[in-house]
Amino acid sequence: MDIRARKIFEALFALEDLREIFRQALPTGLTKNEEEQFFNGIAHVETIIKELREGKGSPIKYVEDKIELRTREEEYININAIQPGGRLTPEARKALIAYGDGYSVCDKCLEGRLDKIRKPPVDEFHTELADFVGMEEARVVPGARRGFQAVASSLLDKGDVVIVSDLAHYTEFLAVENVGGVIKEVPSGEKNIITGDAVADKIESVKDATGKLPKLIIIEHFDYQFGNEHDVYGVGKVAKEYGIPFLYNGAYSVGMVPVNGKEIGADFVVGSGHKGMAAVAPSGILATTEEWAPKVFRPSHIVGDVTGREFEHKEPEMLGCTLMGGTLLSLMASFPKVKERVKRWEEEVKKSNYFIREFLRIEGNKVSSEYPRKHTLSKVDTRDSFDRIARTHKKRGFFLSDELKRKGIVGEFAGSTRVWELNTYGLNWNRIKYLSDAFIEIAEKYDLPVR
Repeated sequence: MDIRARKIFEALFALEDLREIFRQALPTGLTKNEEEQFFNGIAHVETIIKELREGKGSPIKYVEDKIELRTREEEYININAIQPGGRLTPEARKALIAYGDGYSVCDKCLEGRLDKIRKPPVDEFHTELADFVGMEEARVVPGARRGFQAVASSLLDKGDVVIVSDLAHYTEFLAVENVGGVIKEVPSGEKNIITGDAVADKIESVKDATGKLPKLIIIEHFDYQFGNEHDVYGVGKVAKEYGIPFLYNGAYSVGMVPVNGKEIGADFVVGSGHKGMAAVAPSGILATTEEWAPKVFRPSHIVGDVTGREFEHKEPEMLGCTLMGGTLLSLMASFPKVKERVKRWEEEVKKSNYFIREFLRIEGNKVSSEYPRKHTLSKVDTRDSFDRIARTHKKRGFFLSDELKRKGIVGEFAGSTRVWELNTYGLNWNRIKYLSDAFIEIAEKYDLPVR
């Protein structure tokens, strides 16, 4: 552990204490007592900076009270399956400092609508978001799940059938359940990949059984279990042929992979800010076409019987405004880099395949996901390698977690040595090669054959 990483946090916290002096002072200036506090604070920051420069001092462990300092991105290589795409950019971290207050984005809200705010340029951001995913209108939402919920509640009535994948995320199920809909799953088969033909077959079976077509199709581009790529272009074509709206689930693609909803044939595109757009959780986007925008983004028509109050400028599916403060601004601040990084997706896939190839040199290691890899999220099977060691090791499966952590690697689900997931997204080549070597070195330490 390099103590300087924690000293940076200590310096940041000390600067926040200085900032608090101004937040409590009169706008006319600091009092004599406050000036004294301020200069004492500066002296404290200078002491920390001196220790930072020299790499000395005691490392802090807590933000406050029982809240531990989180340093896994500074002190380790993090291969957690769901975290890398939401790793904040420096710009997002700065925005969080400046806009962390709850309603900070509402300072100059003149129309009572989040997507109409001009300063900061939230209105422009919404327009750019729609263009980014090849659609015509967009809203920010508290996570991809709220995008599913908004579409389901707009389009479905009780008993309506929704087609999903057998690898679908549970939030798709809950969004449909909330409106009394019925889920029908498309089997992904032996290869764990959804095809357009399989979706068509499911539509026909629903039609035969109920006499009606499904009301909605929800299919993910890359699923969360294997990180496999599904035939969303084929699904889009089938959806158009049957005239069924198609919701493209881009929780593991939007912000990492180039996405164009119209080219795919999607009517709705849902993305996750905290999974794929380098933003604070919970955040996400819902984008749609001119055809569907009036329905899913419809204005409120309710009227109070006593007051006569109306809220026509509010959108019921959004429950008015959605993301405020640091959550939204982190999404906005990361966006320029997110737009650039999707252009480098093939490089990310190349790094993913490099790691998996090295990982498979360890005899007994397998990859459960499609191979070669088309995503950075992979499911691996180590039952015939590391799990053989775990069966007799005094720490059982935790031996692998301990060995990895000693090498500065975290994110593998603690105790997992059977079937588990990892994600290499965002790691530079030096880190990819270090990660690959680390697994091989651990295998060699325990006499597992390496090809």
